[in-house]
Amino acid sequence: MIIINLGDNNSILNQFVAELRDIHIQKDRLRFRRNIERIGEIMAYEISKKFDYHPQEIESPLGYASMQLPQQDIVISTILRAGLPFHQGFLNYLDYAENAFVSAYRRYEDQINFDIQIEYIASPRIEGKTLLITDPMLATGSSMELAYEALLTKGRPKHIHIASIIASQQAIEYIKKKMPDSQTTVWVAAIDSQLNDHSYIIPGLGDAGDLSFGEKE
Repeated sequence: MIIINLGDNNSILNQFVAELRDIHIQKDRLRFRRNIERIGEIMAYEISKKFDYHPQEIESPLGYASMQLPQQDIVISTILRAGLPFHQGFLNYLDYAENAFVSAYRRYEDQINFDIQIEYIASPRIEGKTLLITDPMLATGSSMELAYEALLTKGRPKHIHIASIIASQQAIEYIKKKMPDSQTTVWVAAIDSQLNDHSYIIPGLGDAGDLSFGEKE
């Protein structure tokens, strides 16, 4: 498994992540969603460098140009609801891709203990395709694992790209154990070292779904 932390390199990406974390900028819900979308666009561009490319003749008004173009069957999947603006960022660049959606939520036994429930999946066949699983926060890794298992009911992908904005080190280690090593690349913009008692990433940014769409009951 390859872990790529795009935040290790200086780029405008780090500004967008900083604004997501900033408690004052977070109050602007539109800007929060747009920053998540922007990061999705940047990650889509970076991931596209790993696709297969083949030459293709393109006719212009004045002649022909040989261009190296991606030859990839792509499915972009997201975990609802926090993943929606992140998913849109990927779709802005990979507009020819198919799309899949998985609903995963924490079912709490008490204020701290919970398990992850999958209650909905809408997906095309993914057999032999390149699967992108997008979720802005990779806290424990359990939601990602269960979403992946749900998607496997639609076939076996050729390669898997997991994309998150902020991941915990614990989740990275968990995913390494649970996902197929030779087929998986994990892309993040930051890796934080801790989880609190409620399994939220520290320092993280809070609840990405609530900050994007409003608090839920």
